[in-house]
Amino acid sequence: MKKFLSLLTTMYCFAIASAADGGNSTIKAGLTTVTVFRIGAEMNQLATGDLLKGNNELIIENISNSLDANSIQVNCNGVVTVMGIEFNTDHLRNEIKTPIIKMLEDSVENMNASLDKIKTNISILNELLAVLKANKEIKGTQTGLSVAELVKLMEYYKTKSFELQNELASLHQKEKKLTLLAVKLSSQIEEEQKKNTRSSGKLILQLNCALAGKYDFNISYVTPNAYWTPFYDLRAESIATSLKLIYRAKIFQTTGIDWKQVKLSLSTSAPSQTGNAPVFNAWFLSYINPVNYLNKSLVLQNRELQGRVAGADAMKKEVFRDAETSIQIRGYGSLKQNDDLPLYIVNGAVMNPEEFNKINPAAIKNIEVLKDAAATAIYGARAGKGAVRVTLKDGLDDYISVSDNELDVTFDIDLPYDVPTNGKAQTAVLKQHEVSANYTFYAVPKLDKDVFLLAEIADWEKLNLLPGEANIIFEGTYIGKSFIDPSSTRDTLNLTMGRDKRVVVKKEKLIDFSSVKFLGANKKQIFTYEITVKNNKKDAIDIMVKDQYPISQDKEVDVELLESSAALDNEETGILTWKLKLAPGEIKKLRIGYSVKYPKDKVLNLN
Repeated sequence: MKKFLSLLTTMYCFAIASAADGGNSTIKAGLTTVTVFRIGAEMNQLATGDLLKGNNELIIENISNSLDANSIQVNCNGVVTVMGIEFNTDHLRNEIKTPIIKMLEDSVENMNASLDKIKTNISILNELLAVLKANKEIKGTQTGLSVAELVKLMEYYKTKSFELQNELASLHQKEKKLTLLAVKLSSQIEEEQKKNTRSSGKLILQLNCALAGKYDFNISYVTPNAYWTPFYDLRAESIATSLKLIYRAKIFQTTGIDWKQVKLSLSTSAPSQTGNAPVFNAWFLSYINPVNYLNKSLVLQNRELQGRVAGADAMKKEVFRDAETSIQIRGYGSLKQNDDLPLYIVNGAVMNPEEFNKINPAAIKNIEVLKDAAATAIYGARAGKGAVRVTLKDGLDDYISVSDNELDVTFDIDLPYDVPTNGKAQTAVLKQHEVSANYTFYAVPKLDKDVFLLAEIADWEKLNLLPGEANIIFEGTYIGKSFIDPSSTRDTLNLTMGRDKRVVVKKEKLIDFSSVKFLGANKKQIFTYEITVKNNKKDAIDIMVKDQYPISQDKEVDVELLESSAALDNEETGILTWKLKLAPGEIKKLRIGYSVKYPKDKVLNLN
């Protein structure tokens, strides 16, 4: 009895000592809410664990695989003091096999069973051939056989040997094919297993607890491995109805944690990751040229991009005075200081040149350059100098920032949402608007032979739109894609609703009214064009037609507008605008004529 009491006393003292020293434990955090920014996300998690009195080391698993250490916040009961936080990443393979892996492994198992049968049959055939050969040798040494019997016996050996050899060759061929297929399936299994390997983070907390017990830990941090992009559906039944604008979002995340039944919020702002108050520095104005920054990396050095930049080639100008060679990208402008800049779209969002200039060329996954007409068709008049569409590699947080002119708006998704950690887009509907629109047709025959339908929306600032692509559905038919650019300072927002083949525009040069004359040391050329517009629709339409004549920047070159069919003339740009009303089936013809006089020993770009 004394020994038993002594043992109890020893165990009690040991427990008291252990409690005083604290303990180590591992718990798993659950995800509660996520706020996804245009780049990055703030994740909020909850974990519950038991603490002993004194110092404790608590490991919290199921944390994002990447986070900003400065953004980590851990809140707990007042009796628990957080003395230190450490973040680590584990790369663990999922124990649960995916359906694809199971299917592939079943196929390999069936294939191995078939290979075993084939190998067994090959072994049997080889034994039969050996027996046949042995019997042939025995028969060949025997005497007393007639010639007829010997011929008959040899014919049997020949036929049987031929059958066995053919069957053996067929089995070897099947074995080869199945072995090759099994190797391919095994390689595919390895690839799928790599995909099934996900990284997971964990927090190691050093805690001091004044009172032992069970405590909740509210954890929040910012991760770069998530983002969202806006896109839209524009629907209109006819030009007489209102426009339905459906605001959608594509959500991407590779945090290593599947977001299951999580309350999501989407914010247009960027996460603030600094605790320092802002301080003004002097603002010095200077010229920038973001094109030159990427010139060498994107065009001259990066051979991987060749073939992806549509229309890029080295063009040598006509050989005359001051001739030069430059890199020319159609719709992009030659890479020189004084060219107008194209529209920059990075990951589906419009970016200003200053921010585009900050992109590290090594971060670019793909680049696509659209020439004037193609760019204008998708992105509207703002892309008149072409467009550069850039897709960045994964890990966008280091290379892109949100424009400071965007509104800070948050969209709360009421229903719990699932977003797997596979990097694939998950779509959410944010809101819908029925907006009044003024429809007009738009044509620039010099740049594009098609006619475009535009929708003008007033009071668009209330919609809280962001730059993004839009699917166009008009009269129940998918027309194509357009682009919404809300950065305009105009009172109305112009949306391109796609091409309409039922309105035809055609521009032709009138040879009989065009001429070339030499006047002393000068050369004078007269150009005359006719634009034909036809409405093949059943309804009357309003259409805006634009064309241009050249503008001289040299005192030796004189340009005169001779004829314009009462167009609105912008003398600074040389752009002519006609606003027409066409009845069903009506045709109207417009004429533009101009003359250019210049020294006859010079060559001008008059085409």
